[in-house]
Amino acid sequence: MLGCEVEDRLRYRLTFVSGLLECLCFAGVVFGWASLVFVLKADGYFGDLCFNATQTNGTLPNTDCSGQDEQLSLVFTIASFLNNFLTLPNGFIFDRFGTLVTRLVGISLYTTGTVLVAASSAALSFLLFPALSLIAVGGILFLITNMQVGNLFGTHRSTIITLYNGAFDSSSAVFLIIKVLFEGGISLRLSFIVISSCSVIHLLRTVFLLPTRHIPHPIPESYTYGVKCGRSSSYNVERFESAHRQKYSVTAKGQMDTYNHPIQPEGERQSGSTPGEATSFQSCFVSWLFFWHLLWLSVMQLRHYLFIGTLNPMLNRLANQDPTLVSQYTNAFAFTQLCGVLCAPWNGLLMDRHKGKPLPTGMTEREADLRSSVLSLFLTSFQCLLFSVCATCPLLPLQYLTFVLQVVNRSFLYGGNAAFISIAFPSHHFGKLYGLVMSLSAIVSLLQYPCFALVKALDGDPLYVNIGLTLLTSVAFIHPLNVYLHCRKSASERERFSDPEVCQDFDSIQMEDIQ
Repeated sequence: MLGCEVEDRLRYRLTFVSGLLECLCFAGVVFGWASLVFVLKADGYFGDLCFNATQTNGTLPNTDCSGQDEQLSLVFTIASFLNNFLTLPNGFIFDRFGTLVTRLVGISLYTTGTVLVAASSAALSFLLFPALSLIAVGGILFLITNMQVGNLFGTHRSTIITLYNGAFDSSSAVFLIIKVLFEGGISLRLSFIVISSCSVIHLLRTVFLLPTRHIPHPIPESYTYGVKCGRSSSYNVERFESAHRQKYSVTAKGQMDTYNHPIQPEGERQSGSTPGEATSFQSCFVSWLFFWHLLWLSVMQLRHYLFIGTLNPMLNRLANQDPTLVSQYTNAFAFTQLCGVLCAPWNGLLMDRHKGKPLPTGMTEREADLRSSVLSLFLTSFQCLLFSVCATCPLLPLQYLTFVLQVVNRSFLYGGNAAFISIAFPSHHFGKLYGLVMSLSAIVSLLQYPCFALVKALDGDPLYVNIGLTLLTSVAFIHPLNVYLHCRKSASERERFSDPEVCQDFDSIQMEDIQ
């Protein structure tokens, strides 16, 4: 039995390391699009849209490739939107069918996308539209199925989730490597054939290093998955959590019913309600915690998208159209994006700082996690405010600090988003809730297009739009305040109902309090 425990620990570590490499090398490569564009232009993709335009003096012809730029920009716009928007159905697939089915879908989409890029050419430029979209959607499925690995390491759960999200951000370096290889004589087709062949590794990892269904939290005794060690590796997280809820609903049903009603909002006090209903997907979706979290993410994500979308014209404006300076600052921005994997774990360590310490009497682990998340949520909001202020100031040297704040805040934002959802809501709803919040925030991010139009109407000066967005980011501070007030209310309710059995079951019923 000791040998099996050692094997389980080794499998846990292999699952973690291999998942980190998968996110770092494959999951978010589509966001390195700026590097790939150089290769596509050199290979003549959409080159038929370029034409010679005679300048006003009628002497020097000039090649106008604005049509090519628009098509390449459209490819990325569609892929990045689908990357977020389709996270909702992807989350439902993950929650309903488990890890194996979800990863098989993701591997199929990703491989099809890379094969389409390898098969594309200047004459088949239209293949980029489905190819990049498939790579984006397949990549987010890799991330969704890997974030549950944090459940294997209870005291470092949030750290690992944020680390995986940071690796997702840093995987944009893959297209930068493809660009460097292309300049060294390696064709785009060969690079994507190699990436396609890595699907074999994804399949092997799915079979041997991941469960068929889900990884539960907390990990039950003797839990295993993958290749068996004298035990069955079949495990169902839904059954575990259902049994966990039923255990206390049978022994303390009377106390729980008495305890539940005072903290329920009046709109939720319906006859026949049971504690189990408090953890339904609907109760999570209509909760104030979910609403303010969605607003928190959407506001800051919109700020980041608009900054990236207007970066080049902003730099041209601040550098007085000096191409050397613009190139210098653009390269600086690209290299800072690679540091996401280094920045993200700090947020996880911040959220896990209470792990391993004894909890106050009656406090549940979920309540302690929520309390710990308040500082992370506040710092993320504060970082975004500083980043927005720096981006608003029309000083070129200050943009170096803006780039640093942007990558730190982006890493905190997306890693903290996933970690908070895993903390605040039941794990068997994680895929659906994570997908829902990403999909809804993607819809909100479409507001960047009216902002682009407004900047254009202001002769390309984004100052007033940036000021408005800076004020808008202040709304994000409501979320950490709401979580803090929720935790304080939970503490007061715990003091009122100090029965040991009720306190022990507080984790399963406090979802009713977040409505």
